[in-house]
Amino acid sequence: MPKQFWKGSALLAPVPAALVTCGTLDTPNVLTIGWTGIVCTRPPMTYISVRPERYSHDIIKNSGEFVINLTTSAMVRTTDFCGVKSGRDINKFEACNLHIVPAQKVSAPVIEECPVSLECKVTESKLLGSHTMFLAEIVGIDVDERYIDSKGKLNLQQCGLAAYAHGEYFALGRKLGDFGYSVRKKKKHRNNNK
Repeated sequence: MPKQFWKGSALLAPVPAALVTCGTLDTPNVLTIGWTGIVCTRPPMTYISVRPERYSHDIIKNSGEFVINLTTSAMVRTTDFCGVKSGRDINKFEACNLHIVPAQKVSAPVIEECPVSLECKVTESKLLGSHTMFLAEIVGIDVDERYIDSKGKLNLQQCGLAAYAHGEYFALGRKLGDFGYSVRKKKKHRNNNK
C-alpha cells in the first residue's frame, strides 16, 4: 500500500493524557501534558515538555518537582479543561472538583481521582524550541488500591485510562497480550494418568 510523505511533526500517538500537578498543597496548579514518557528503567526516569509561557513552567522550574497523574476516560472533559485554561486565571481544582492529597516524596500534590500518580524530581531541564523538557527521576508512585489484586499486581486495564492522539482523546481498550507473550513457550501439561 502506498504511503504519503509529510514533513516532520509531533505525530507520535497515542500518548498519555496526563494531568501534571506542581506547586504545593497550599498553592497547587495542574496542567494537561501529552508530551511525556519513560526514558530509563534504572533509575526510573521520565520527562514532561512544557511551553515556557505556561503558568506551570516556572513553578516546575523553581521547585524542581511535579507529579504525573494518569487520567481515565471518565476524566477526559476535566483533562481537556485543564489543558486550555490557565492557573493564572482560575483555580482548576475547584472548577473541576478535583481533590488533592499530599505526595510522599515531593511537595507537589497528587490528584485523588487519578488511579496512578508518578512523583517526580527534576534532574535536568533543557529548552528545545517551543518547549522546555524537564527530565526527572520517578521517586515514588501512588496507586489506587482498587486496582491492585490480592497478589499485589496492578491491573491497569481496569483503570479505564485515557490517551491522546493527534488532537483527539481515546479510551484505551482491551488487553491484547503482555510483554514477551509472542516468544513464550507454552507449558506442557503432564499426564498423571499412567
